[in-house]
Amino acid sequence: MSPDVTYLLYSVILCFVQVLIAATGANTRLGLPALAGNREGLAEIKGWAGRARRAHLNMIENLVLFASLVLIAAVAGKANATTAMGAMIFFWARVAYAIIYLIGIPWLRTLAWAVSVVGMAMIVSVLL
Repeated sequence: MSPDVTYLLYSVILCFVQVLIAATGANTRLGLPALAGNREGLAEIKGWAGRARRAHLNMIENLVLFASLVLIAAVAGKANATTAMGAMIFFWARVAYAIIYLIGIPWLRTLAWAVSVVGMAMIVSVLL
């Protein structure tokens, strides 16, 4: 497996861990009966649990783009050291983003997100 695809796998695992953390947080804030229902009219989840949910949703949004880029590079036979570095940067920036968001540090979170975008841009630069 190429480094790019390996980091894609790691990113999917990270997303899965994030959903588990978000679900745990939602359960502690709202309770299982509310979550097992139709979820109509649920209260807003605040605090670390709400941040965990939002971080997970952001990861899903970015994972769609990242996965597409990695798979296009792999299929096109263009995966190289630059795409591998971009994938590595994306993954570690997303790990940092998840931790920083969970802790609740706003501007640092935005910086981590921007670094992950740089990782994707590196992959795009090889594809264009």
